[in-house]
Amino acid sequence: MRLRGTRLLSADMAIDWIGFGYAGMVAFGGVLGYNRKGSIISLIAGLFFGSMATYGAFCVSRDTRDVKISLLTAFVLATIMGVRFKRSKKLMPAGIVSGLSLLMILRLVLMLL
Repeated sequence: MRLRGTRLLSADMAIDWIGFGYAGMVAFGGVLGYNRKGSIISLIAGLFFGSMATYGAFCVSRDTRDVKISLLTAFVLATIMGVRFKRSKKLMPAGIVSGLSLLMILRLVLMLL
Protein backbone atom coordinates (compact mmCIF):
# COMPACT_ATOMS: atom_id res chain seq x y z
CA MET A 1 0.00 0.00 0.00
CA ARG A 2 1.44 3.40 -0.95
CA LEU A 3 0.43 6.98 -0.33
CA ARG A 4 2.30 9.66 -2.32
CA GLY A 5 5.53 7.73 -2.34
CA THR A 6 5.72 7.01 1.38
CA ARG A 7 5.57 3.50 2.68
CA LEU A 8 2.73 2.70 5.07
CA LEU A 9 2.46 -0.26 7.41
CA SER A 10 1.75 -3.47 5.56
CA ALA A 11 0.84 -6.96 6.68
CA ASP A 12 4.46 -8.20 6.70
CA MET A 13 5.66 -5.51 9.15
CA ALA A 14 5.67 -6.05 12.89
CA ILE A 15 3.89 -3.39 14.91
CA ASP A 16 5.79 -2.12 17.95
CA TRP A 17 3.04 -2.75 20.49
CA ILE A 18 5.38 -2.25 23.44
CA GLY A 19 6.45 1.14 22.09
CA PHE A 20 2.86 2.24 21.49
CA GLY A 21 1.91 1.05 24.99
CA TYR A 22 4.78 3.03 26.50
CA ALA A 23 3.69 6.11 24.55
CA GLY A 24 0.11 5.70 25.73
CA MET A 25 1.21 5.39 29.34
CA VAL A 26 3.33 8.54 29.10
CA ALA A 27 0.48 10.55 27.56
CA PHE A 28 -2.04 9.13 30.02
CA GLY A 29 0.27 10.06 32.90
CA GLY A 30 0.35 13.66 31.73
CA VAL A 31 -3.45 13.81 31.52
CA LEU A 32 -3.73 12.15 34.93
CA GLY A 33 -1.31 14.66 36.46
CA TYR A 34 -3.42 17.48 35.06
CA ASN A 35 -6.68 16.00 36.36
CA ARG A 36 -5.36 15.27 39.86
CA LYS A 37 -3.13 18.28 40.53
CA GLY A 38 -4.17 20.77 37.86
CA SER A 39 -0.62 20.79 36.50
CA ILE A 40 -0.62 22.24 33.00
CA ILE A 41 3.11 21.47 32.67
CA SER A 42 2.34 17.80 33.34
CA LEU A 43 -0.28 17.85 30.61
CA ILE A 44 1.98 19.54 28.06
CA ALA A 45 5.01 17.37 28.87
CA GLY A 46 2.94 14.16 28.90
CA LEU A 47 1.31 14.91 25.56
CA PHE A 48 4.58 16.06 23.99
CA PHE A 49 6.63 13.08 25.11
CA GLY A 50 3.71 10.74 24.42
CA SER A 51 3.54 12.08 20.87
CA MET A 52 7.28 11.70 20.41
CA ALA A 53 7.16 8.14 21.74
CA THR A 54 4.23 7.37 19.43
CA TYR A 55 6.16 8.65 16.43
CA GLY A 56 9.19 6.66 17.57
CA ALA A 57 7.08 3.49 17.84
CA PHE A 58 5.74 4.14 14.35
CA CYS A 59 9.31 4.46 13.04
CA VAL A 60 10.30 1.21 14.77
CA SER A 61 7.24 -0.48 13.26
CA ARG A 62 8.38 0.55 9.79
CA ASP A 63 12.04 -0.39 10.33
CA THR A 64 13.20 -2.23 13.45
CA ARG A 65 16.63 -0.55 13.26
CA ASP A 66 15.16 2.99 13.26
CA VAL A 67 15.15 3.52 17.03
CA LYS A 68 16.60 7.05 17.20
CA ILE A 69 13.41 8.90 18.15
CA SER A 70 12.27 6.23 20.62
CA LEU A 71 15.69 6.03 22.21
CA LEU A 72 16.01 9.81 22.53
CA THR A 73 12.54 10.13 24.07
CA ALA A 74 13.12 7.33 26.57
CA PHE A 75 16.56 8.72 27.46
CA VAL A 76 15.25 12.23 28.11
CA LEU A 77 12.35 10.92 30.19
CA ALA A 78 14.61 8.58 32.16
CA THR A 79 16.97 11.46 32.92
CA ILE A 80 14.34 14.02 33.90
CA MET A 81 12.18 11.65 35.92
CA GLY A 82 15.23 9.94 37.44
CA VAL A 83 16.42 13.27 38.82
CA ARG A 84 12.90 13.97 40.14
CA PHE A 85 12.78 10.53 41.77
CA LYS A 86 16.18 11.02 43.38
CA ARG A 87 15.08 14.36 44.85
CA SER A 88 11.58 13.42 45.98
CA LYS A 89 11.96 9.66 46.66
CA LYS A 90 8.36 9.30 45.45
CA LEU A 91 7.69 6.19 43.42
CA MET A 92 4.62 7.70 41.75
CA PRO A 93 5.03 9.10 39.09
CA ALA A 94 8.76 9.81 38.82
CA GLY A 95 10.04 6.39 39.86
CA ILE A 96 7.66 4.47 37.63
CA VAL A 97 8.28 6.61 34.55
CA SER A 98 12.05 6.53 35.01
CA GLY A 99 11.95 2.75 35.49
CA LEU A 100 9.79 2.20 32.41
CA SER A 101 12.03 4.51 30.41
CA LEU A 102 15.13 2.59 31.46
CA LEU A 103 13.43 -0.65 30.40
CA MET A 104 12.58 0.92 27.04
CA ILE A 105 16.21 2.00 26.59
CA LEU A 106 17.38 -1.54 27.35
CA ARG A 107 14.83 -3.00 24.91
CA LEU A 108 15.77 -0.61 22.13
CA VAL A 109 19.51 -1.18 22.56
CA LEU A 110 18.93 -4.96 22.49
CA MET A 111 16.94 -4.54 19.27
CA LEU A 112 20.02 -3.03 17.65
CA LEU A 113 22.25 -6.00 18.56
